[in-house]
Amino acid sequence: MYQSNWKVGLPLALITAFLWALLPIAMKGLIADMDPTTITWYRFLGAAIFAGTYYSWRQELALGQLLQGKLLPYTVLAVTGLLGNYIAYANGLNYITAGALQVLIQLAPLLLLVFSVIWLGEQFSARQWMGVTLVCIGLPLFFNLRLQELIQGKDPQYLVGVGLIVIAAITWAVYGVFQKKIVAVSRPQNLLVMIYVAGSLCFLPAAKPATALTLDAFSWALLIFLAANTLIAYGAFAKAMAAWEASRVSATLALVPLMTLMLSALIGALWPNYIEVEPMNWISWLGALTVVFGSLLAAIGRGR
Repeated sequence: MYQSNWKVGLPLALITAFLWALLPIAMKGLIADMDPTTITWYRFLGAAIFAGTYYSWRQELALGQLLQGKLLPYTVLAVTGLLGNYIAYANGLNYITAGALQVLIQLAPLLLLVFSVIWLGEQFSARQWMGVTLVCIGLPLFFNLRLQELIQGKDPQYLVGVGLIVIAAITWAVYGVFQKKIVAVSRPQNLLVMIYVAGSLCFLPAAKPATALTLDAFSWALLIFLAANTLIAYGAFAKAMAAWEASRVSATLALVPLMTLMLSALIGALWPNYIEVEPMNWISWLGALTVVFGSLLAAIGRGR
């Protein structure tokens, strides 16, 4: 069933990958003018308004379905997982570079595979374990220029950022597993709108909406892009997961860190004052490639 829908799943997964590659770059540029919690709140609010209005107009929403029977605990876990991912991701980006974040967040699809073995009954082959091993080897290679500082605790803020992104990866994998269970019996937009509304309500007490009044035109453009990114990327991801096998989607998303690293390097060269670019040598690039290859192998290593 999944292989027959690759013409739908692959383009949707690629759209998600490209938007996620741009996400930390845009957010990093806005963090200087707006705190991470407020950015996250605006992202959820914008997505809730547009998605809720659109799907309500098309009469394609049935949110009550998610709060009944066996779907209720799945909904709570999926919503909690993605909300945790968003806030940990945004706050972690406050301490580390966009490129480092995207390499480290590659743990998310890897953990999704591991959790799929535990909760969805998928099998894990020897080749997939090899992929896990390569990711574990690639991460210290990528961070080789910072490894001594991290081990000795000389850069505690960067270490906090790394810890937050690891939490973001874990919570995203939790979301991914239970999202897969939900979309098997309910339309993907039901869960997405539920998450958007929940995020708008949960983060409102800690947000500072009035900060937006002080933004210039460029920062407003970044904020609008981030809200649209939330809506489009997760909409595409949900539909890709419904149309294609989870391992294939994860394999496509493995390309995200390389996209972000190349985009960051390009933007850093053209616009040096926009964002901090992760310091990298040939060992760092080797580590990034190893992480990506390991993620790909873990995702598709099961074979036919």
